[in-house]
Amino acid sequence: MTRLALTALCLSLALGTSAQAEAPRNPLQEGETWDYLRSDILNDNKAVTPGSIFSVEAPYRAHDAATVPVVITQTDQSAGPIRTLKLVVDENPAPLAAEIEFGPAMAPLNFETRVRVNSYSNLRVVAETQNASYIDGRFVKASGGCAAPATRDPEVALAHMGEMRLRHFDSAPVQAGVRRDAQLMIRHPNYSGLQRDQITQLFVPAHFIQDLTVWQGDDVLFSLTGGISISEDPVFRFSYTDNGAPDLRIRAEDTDGNVFEQVLPKDSAS
Repeated sequence: MTRLALTALCLSLALGTSAQAEAPRNPLQEGETWDYLRSDILNDNKAVTPGSIFSVEAPYRAHDAATVPVVITQTDQSAGPIRTLKLVVDENPAPLAAEIEFGPAMAPLNFETRVRVNSYSNLRVVAETQNASYIDGRFVKASGGCAAPATRDPEVALAHMGEMRLRHFDSAPVQAGVRRDAQLMIRHPNYSGLQRDQITQLFVPAHFIQDLTVWQGDDVLFSLTGGISISEDPVFRFSYTDNGAPDLRIRAEDTDGNVFEQVLPKDSAS
């Protein structure tokens, strides 16, 4: 083999290896469950395009089935901003983990949260723009997430329930037009109803945050309706365009009717 041919072969192998490395390890898999869920989740909308305007990141094999991270990033803005998301874990007892509506300042979307995964499952994201719907996701190997014991003592969890922390990962001052990267954490046990009390072995009743809205000033950033699949002590990381308001305002309501409201300065270090 000539040196030129050898070089071409090595280059071909390298490019092939690179292409394989870039391909997702855990694309969505065919499954009967989605056939049953599809019409309810999509509201009989048949015109859903495979996700071409956003990417979904989730681990192939989750380190902790009770806190599986999922990141949704809009990669193509030509279709307009993503206005709503449905986050679905096919094999969970309550597959629809969350429905989320986004305000204009969230575009282009970069949003992360953590979910419970009860058994090996497709994790799907249905995204809607003004004129179209798209779907994509990842297959996640995890099990037992919905029944996993809470990490906190129940008395401690209740004592701190509703506490919130806001963190910004950028050092930009509050200024209209600046793109910010923030994380919001809310203390709440988010009991799924499938966990057992470690002493009595009785099931702990479901108790979770069902509604959450985040504003900057008077402008809504996002509004979420959640279920049992959102993890304990919910965490949301997101990017948004600053409108110059000095703070973020958060309102959360859980299934027991508890309402938690807090105003957190954008320059808060808490």
